[in-house]
Amino acid sequence: MSLASAGLWRSVAAVLVADLRQRLRAPRTWVVIVGLGALMWWCFPATEAQYLTVSIDGMRGRYSSAWIGMIEALIYSSMLSLFGFFLVRGTLVRDFETRAWQLLVATTMRRGAYLFAKWLSHMLLFGLVVAAGMVVGLFLQWLRAEDRHIDLVELLKPTVLLTLPTLALTAAVAVWFDMVPWLRRSVGNVLFFVLWVTLLSVGTSQASRIADMPTPFPGDPHGVLLAEHDLGRDWPVPPTPGVERGLNVGVQVLKEGESAVLVDWTHWDIDAATLRARGFWLAWAFVLLALAVPLLDRCAAHVCKAGRAARAGARLRWLDFILRPLERGPSGALVAAELRLVLRQRRWWWWLALLVLLGMQAFAEPAVVAICILLAWVLLLDVFARLVLREQETGTGALVFTAPAARRRLAVARVLVSVGLAWALALPAVLRLASSQPTAAAAALAVGASFALWGMAVGALARNGRLFELLGLAVAYAGLQHGAISYVLATPATTLRWHLLALPVALVLLGVSHRRTPSIPT
Repeated sequence: MSLASAGLWRSVAAVLVADLRQRLRAPRTWVVIVGLGALMWWCFPATEAQYLTVSIDGMRGRYSSAWIGMIEALIYSSMLSLFGFFLVRGTLVRDFETRAWQLLVATTMRRGAYLFAKWLSHMLLFGLVVAAGMVVGLFLQWLRAEDRHIDLVELLKPTVLLTLPTLALTAAVAVWFDMVPWLRRSVGNVLFFVLWVTLLSVGTSQASRIADMPTPFPGDPHGVLLAEHDLGRDWPVPPTPGVERGLNVGVQVLKEGESAVLVDWTHWDIDAATLRARGFWLAWAFVLLALAVPLLDRCAAHVCKAGRAARAGARLRWLDFILRPLERGPSGALVAAELRLVLRQRRWWWWLALLVLLGMQAFAEPAVVAICILLAWVLLLDVFARLVLREQETGTGALVFTAPAARRRLAVARVLVSVGLAWALALPAVLRLASSQPTAAAAALAVGASFALWGMAVGALARNGRLFELLGLAVAYAGLQHGAISYVLATPATTLRWHLLALPVALVLLGVSHRRTPSIPT
């Protein structure tokens, strides 16, 4: 190996080790590793359980090494590509904002090597999560005792072919979302969630389930289409004539008294078409990395500048007139100051989207109104999640918290601001529902307060806003699918009851976590 190559790999290893140390010191990393590892336990139900997670025509394989590997590959390919994105992103932004990037530029390290090292550090963290799941899967193979023969090749084969290309693509996308300035924060999180939902549904919804069809190319990024094809081809039980064969990934509840049908599936036959289909998506990950290299210097030069917020605030002079009466109260000045800081950071497109949503709440059909409420709260996700983190992110805690009872007064003011904004953005809908469906109106107020308080509590606990942004997007998406957790017209009484029970818990967590929130950046 030449001296240049040795120096290159030393540089990559140095960045890799530094990122890994930083991540392993963060409690949220271990929470995600343990949480997704525990998810594997739920994904391998016993025969007496009334649900399935991965099945073919309502049947599942016995828990052999091959079937356990297939379940883990499909679950992690879909779920870790979402949770992992929120877990790994932020390392490039940290280098840009702490000026560590300027030191790296002064060395002989190439831009491509730097981005490759960041991508590799993402993949290493994904590997830790997958390894934890593998340990759980092997333990459950022994515990369920349906097939205790351990075959590590068959166990790892689905993960390498299905999960690895998906996670490689996710890691490359995370590099882009960290690099492009306007994708670095909440807007990027929302756009990635939309992208993930789109990729998860578009390709698989158009799958051909006709027997003896060729291997789909390139398939979908998550590998579900390819797994459906190969499992259907090699499944020991022939398909029912006239009935389409389909792969189910997710919760499939069995009828009362019905038990799972078990099939022996101990080997996955891989052909050249399968390798080409998954290699296509793996190659795309490296293409994305290569395309990012020429733009790295330009994007790194765009770091958040303080002057932008000040210039935006000068255009909202009407805000001073509206908030002037509020300043007369005992804590009104602090609440008004918080509102100014929040609202003056909003861009023009945010105000335009808000006006459209408020107008639709006032005049659209009730079903559309309930959806517009959720979309309005999505506009506030960064406020809910990051309002309590301002001192941590700006490093002003040492100054702010010198005032008497500043921590308590700030917490109360921010609760009022967060809940007040959630209610204000749903006000037209609440007024309409109050006359015709008062329970739904009360549910809307409860869900809005729950969004606000849980966002602040999770943000303070995790010391980062990305976790709640992910959870908030998932809850909003469930509401868009008419899930009762946030869609207030489905079962308003149930929705109201759930959130009234959750609000005190959020307040307690917020009180405990806010005392422990550091006053300086961590």
